[in-house]
Amino acid sequence: MINIKIIHRILGVLLLIESGILLLCALIPVFYGEDDLFGFIMGSLTSACVGMTALYIGKSTKHKEGAMTRRDGYIVVALSWVLFSIFGSLPYFISGYIPSFTDAYFETMSGFTTTGATIIQDVELIPHGLLFWRSLTQWIGGLGIVFFTVAVLPIFGVGEVQLFAAEAIGPTHNKLHPRISVSGRWIITVYIVITILCAVALRFCGMGVFDSVNHALTTAATGGFSTKNASIAYFNSHSVEYVITFFMFLSGINYGLLFFVIFRGKVHKLIEDTQFKWYLMFLLIFTFIVGLSLFISTPYNGSSALRNALFHVTAIITTTGFTSTDYTQWPPFIWMTLGLCMYFGACAGSTTGGMKSIRIAILLKSMRNEFNRILHPNAILPVRVNGKVIPPSTRQSVLTFSIFFFALVFIGWFFYLAIGIDIAEAYGISLSCLSNIGLTIGYHGCNIPWDDMPTIGKWFSTFLMLIGRLEVFSVLLVITPAFWKHR
Repeated sequence: MINIKIIHRILGVLLLIESGILLLCALIPVFYGEDDLFGFIMGSLTSACVGMTALYIGKSTKHKEGAMTRRDGYIVVALSWVLFSIFGSLPYFISGYIPSFTDAYFETMSGFTTTGATIIQDVELIPHGLLFWRSLTQWIGGLGIVFFTVAVLPIFGVGEVQLFAAEAIGPTHNKLHPRISVSGRWIITVYIVITILCAVALRFCGMGVFDSVNHALTTAATGGFSTKNASIAYFNSHSVEYVITFFMFLSGINYGLLFFVIFRGKVHKLIEDTQFKWYLMFLLIFTFIVGLSLFISTPYNGSSALRNALFHVTAIITTTGFTSTDYTQWPPFIWMTLGLCMYFGACAGSTTGGMKSIRIAILLKSMRNEFNRILHPNAILPVRVNGKVIPPSTRQSVLTFSIFFFALVFIGWFFYLAIGIDIAEAYGISLSCLSNIGLTIGYHGCNIPWDDMPTIGKWFSTFLMLIGRLEVFSVLLVITPAFWKHR
């Protein structure tokens, strides 16, 4: 049985938290004297009213109530992302800067899922409060909406394990502490430290305070929203590019490993980690290929080719989506190479999208074992990660996920073709939404006019973003009829 009361109670708490965040964001238009204040106040009040209503419905009438099940956890996670995006879109919609609710919802879901696709044609006309909220949605969604509240929810008698399992990213999970809530606080601490260091570094590079904070939020979240139309290219600074590149790379590493490196000084854990080795190897290989191609086929000299290759490969493999130049002017071979990076992603347990390097590693090792099994039919050939044998169930899960991921890319491709989008652009949009990257590999590239997409296309895109962010199963499971059968 689904525990309706617990679900309502958790969603109520989450909406009240969002209401508080919106109210804090209202201080920015007060400081700058801009006209988006009313949107934040009304958005906060609406979220608070619905949240309190949900809390009242979820109020326990029994001394003891049933424990939270895994099914309840999946429902909470799926609904929390949808509801957060609905109420998070109100400041855009009510203030009038995004007059269409569909567009406002698209922008907000793109933010929370750290996709970075935007329907705003000129972000430099948007007031500071909305720009900050836009960046903050990516920062909140980077580690996960529910993840940020996992330390608070046990107070309300909520099963943190079920919630974490429904929102956790990747086939394997690092447990820093026996209690999930403690692990959550440690990881959030790392997240905050990286964000602060990034903001300070960008400030030292000459970026303004407001721009530094916003870009630090979206870099740590690997989201890619910028306060400038030209993204990082606006600043025309090599130092800014290198700082952004470093922190994008850092944010692509498993946060559990970063905790041991930053707070325990155990660098060897990072160096010896299988997933990190594959992530670094993929990044270096693709950087070399793109850099060499730029050097041969464009006027770039060696250093410029390397810098541009490193920045864009890092931005795409971490699914951040920042740009420092218009890569659509590069040869199509480079587009396709960058498109391959979109599939790969960085590390599980980070803020990135895509398939994740650990899954790619498991798939490649499994493929190698199959060849060896043909030559040695009786051999026992386990797949090992960090010296541990990966159980068959995990390998099966990785294979199933990969099939679903590729299938969804092609389903999305056919859908966008059906609504009249160009064949190359349609494929790029589908991959972009599912990998939560925001950039595409068509002729529009980083300048795709999302606002021109038909309404049905925008709603479908938000669905793909959500599926990609919650790693396919968490969303698709909830919409299957078998999930809702009483057991």
